[in-house]
Amino acid sequence: MDQPSLFDHTPPAADQRLVTFHPDLAGWQAAARQQLAAGWPPESLWWTPQPTAPASADTDQTTPVPRRFMELARPASCHRASDRWALLYAVLWRLTHGERHLLQLAGDPQTARLHTYAKAVRRDVHKMKAFVRFREVAEPGHDEPRYVAWFEPDHHIVAYASGFFRRRFANMRGSILTPDRCAHWDGHGEVWFTPGTIRSAAPDADEMETAWQTYYRHIFNPARVKLAAMRAEMPQKYWKNLPEARLIPELVRQADRQVATMTGAPRAEQAPRCGPRPPTPDAARHRAIEAAPADSLARLSLQAAGCRDCALAGPATRTVFGEGPSDARLMIVGEQPGDREDLAGRPFVGPAGQLLDRVLAEAGIDRSGTYVTNAVKHFKYRPVGKTRLHARPDAAEIRACWPWLDAEIRLVDPEFIVCLGATATGALLGGKAGVHQNRGRWLTRAGRQVLVTVHPAWLLRLPDSHAARERAAFAADLSRVANALAA
Repeated sequence: MDQPSLFDHTPPAADQRLVTFHPDLAGWQAAARQQLAAGWPPESLWWTPQPTAPASADTDQTTPVPRRFMELARPASCHRASDRWALLYAVLWRLTHGERHLLQLAGDPQTARLHTYAKAVRRDVHKMKAFVRFREVAEPGHDEPRYVAWFEPDHHIVAYASGFFRRRFANMRGSILTPDRCAHWDGHGEVWFTPGTIRSAAPDADEMETAWQTYYRHIFNPARVKLAAMRAEMPQKYWKNLPEARLIPELVRQADRQVATMTGAPRAEQAPRCGPRPPTPDAARHRAIEAAPADSLARLSLQAAGCRDCALAGPATRTVFGEGPSDARLMIVGEQPGDREDLAGRPFVGPAGQLLDRVLAEAGIDRSGTYVTNAVKHFKYRPVGKTRLHARPDAAEIRACWPWLDAEIRLVDPEFIVCLGATATGALLGGKAGVHQNRGRWLTRAGRQVLVTVHPAWLLRLPDSHAARERAAFAADLSRVANALAA
């Protein structure tokens, strides 16, 4: 059903109901709900948008429609075709009267026209985003300038596209002037609109124009000139508003000569002039390894950074090696790095590490004098949305990392080692060594004193009713370590 043009002065038929509404999608929606509630079919209505029409009293009745309809209705309502409102109501009527799958019928004339309108508007919005050029204008009464652009859209897209420009240029005071409607924003608050204006209301140039043209002239590639593709993507109707477009005819005329010059230039002149190619990360790491002292923690850390002995190296950000004095009397071994440690590249910097630091300080142990590390050097996790949740490493992953931990123990040569949690305890004392059976006890491994306790991350997961008691027990364990260091 086509409604005749609103501009040919053809009055509605005697049996048609005149529907007036504010000429935007919200106004049409309110009016359309009323007509649906009253049961008026499309052929009995004559849609007449009027800017002065009173706001329609909306009905409480809501009729569910497919989301896809609103995705098409929003751009289609901005089309210049005078029958767009009647078309929207006709499609809405059919969707709510038994044709729920209408929008999937690409061959249906009304569905095809609705898609055509929506596509044309989206393309016009794309052109507006691509070919708007702002120019600086001093505005009386304001310290900051206003940036003003002129555009001539094919459809009523100013309000539809204004949100993009408000977000994209959020920190500037801007205006887009068009013959239909003008949009303005001040770097805060919402966009407001004023009636359309004429081309002379917008500036033709500003101080930055010469710099922009110089830049464009230097990035123009004469070897890639395709006039047909250029005109298809950037129709000449927009050229008069683009500062760089004034250069295009001259640059195109010179293209063949410039290409010939480039082709005939000696190869030496075509060589890159940006200096020697920087080394790859692996090459740089190998050079650093060679430069580091033999049998040092620095060399061991660089070697571990390239470890690929298990699958954890793939998803993890980096290897998180131990840190602390190379002659520390106390070594603390945890399970594996967490999310914060994986991002920072340092052990025990997340919530569990912060709790460990507090309890160490309460026990009188200086963290800066302690070597801290983990049994596993890569973060194992499972993604849940954008969150990376800790996953416990398995026996194969612990075995793959054991040579690094064993080398750390050999190089630091600590008198005392504290194992935090089951993974560290199993790595140092064997898989059958349990935390709760051995907690707080001094055990011997390879001539070194090893104390087993819980991991601070476990304390953070406890309910409040148990947390205070277990934290006190954890502090008591570390106090035993402090006493041993002081003896």
